[in-house]
Amino acid sequence: MPNTYKRLGAINPSANTQTNVYVVPAATSAVVSTITVCNQAATNASYSLALMDSSQFNASAPAATFLVRGAVVPAADSIILTIGLTANANSIFVANTSSPNISFSMFGSEIT
Repeated sequence: MPNTYKRLGAINPSANTQTNVYVVPAATSAVVSTITVCNQAATNASYSLALMDSSQFNASAPAATFLVRGAVVPAADSIILTIGLTANANSIFVANTSSPNISFSMFGSEIT
């Protein structure tokens, strides 16, 4: 089972819009080692991250799927989460933020 180390996904979503950061491909597992949340604005902003199975994906993430809910990233700053999270095939990492000036990046490995 080969491992591929890489940036798994990166987005700069619209405000108040749940957006996919990364979808684990079919027949693949993933290990997320680091998630960065970068605030490129001069004001604080809130953000949320969730991990859900593709069968759970809908307009709003179910409460049990949140990894982070309503946390604040300070103005012109970044939050770096080092978590070592595993995910099965077809799992979806989603993000939401109160500001269009927040970007999310995920780094880790895919196992095929």
